[in-house]
Amino acid sequence: MRVTIAPRSLEGAITPPPSKSQAHRLIIAAALSDGFCRLSNVALSEDIQATLRCMRTLDADASADGTIIRGCGLVDGHEDPAPECMDCGESGSTLRFLIPVALALKGKGRFTGHGRLMERPQEPYFQIFREKGIRYALEDGALTVEGTLAPGVYELPGDVSSQFITGLLYALPLLEGDSEIRLTTELESRGYVDMTLDALERFGVEAGYDGARTFRVPGGQVYEHRDMAIEADWSNAAFWYAARSFGCPVEIGGLDLESVQGDKIVHRQAQLLSGRGLMELDVSQCPDLVPPLAAMAALRAGETTKILNAGRLRIKESDRLATVTEVLSRLGADVEEGADSLTIRGKLRLAGGVTVSGHNDHRIAMMAAIAAVRCEAPVTVEGAECVKKSYPNFWEDYESLGGQIVREEETA
Repeated sequence: MRVTIAPRSLEGAITPPPSKSQAHRLIIAAALSDGFCRLSNVALSEDIQATLRCMRTLDADASADGTIIRGCGLVDGHEDPAPECMDCGESGSTLRFLIPVALALKGKGRFTGHGRLMERPQEPYFQIFREKGIRYALEDGALTVEGTLAPGVYELPGDVSSQFITGLLYALPLLEGDSEIRLTTELESRGYVDMTLDALERFGVEAGYDGARTFRVPGGQVYEHRDMAIEADWSNAAFWYAARSFGCPVEIGGLDLESVQGDKIVHRQAQLLSGRGLMELDVSQCPDLVPPLAAMAALRAGETTKILNAGRLRIKESDRLATVTEVLSRLGADVEEGADSLTIRGKLRLAGGVTVSGHNDHRIAMMAAIAAVRCEAPVTVEGAECVKKSYPNFWEDYESLGGQIVREEETA
């Protein structure tokens, strides 16, 4: 779908969609539980549908809307047969969270995906598999794993992706003995690990973190069935914070300032970007915020912003350092791309009047839409349907705030 956005201010009240990150975690915990769980405020983004789909192959069951989940702890003999191939869509969380879970439950698993998903690095797991004698093969866009996930010590880098840590944190409590996860480098994206620990605690599972580099996970635990509500999402709220930074009177509701979501830091970052002078933002703990932060920085008239420690953005749905630079530059922004950084010199307005690609990346498409508010001429985004990955109703919410868009179906 091609969307053309007319430059105009946004105004009104908006509640961001439910947190995709928290939904993944609560759905998996519910699906591993010993009973029926009811989840409220579930948004069926494409990523969440992928997690629900894969958990069904691991003997859990879920209603079509994902609100009632029967945990696989109710199923006798769930070790056999092996699950069918699990289609993770384009969800890195689904794939990385469930690789160890499938090994713990079934002793094997086969995974596939779409877009760039199967190209995204899995080496931290592969290193573990080589050490533990677990067989794996990545061939023709499918990953097959087979072997015994035994209790013990698991070493992982802390600065590649927190998703590997989360996958083990879900699987290790299911084993008979105690385990440890030891980080070989400093932990980045700490907020996402905190969300995982919070989800485990909610379902009665213990996992201790020493605050440095070691997680201790007792074995033989049971995920207890619970009813839970999913919070509004801070990472998607960040785009409406960007609109507010442009002077749009947008009221953002439904957010919890006490949330464990690490991306709530956007509340503070937006305040910093409203000030004068050189601003340096370390995004090692909040990489998903870079597209909206970059849009804010591009329109800090006369001020320079440096976004630092952002190298992991190169292995997202797109190479986000490259695509943020490309899209904002085409709109007329002054953006300089570094190996793991962006330097952005702000302007009062951007020229617009161009067509940009969404790069099959939900956050890039939404960044372009928000930046269009302060363009001189309309902006067209190709592949605009990619927002379904995390925010299915983004374009409708944009219109509800007074945004003027024209949708066109793209021809092959």
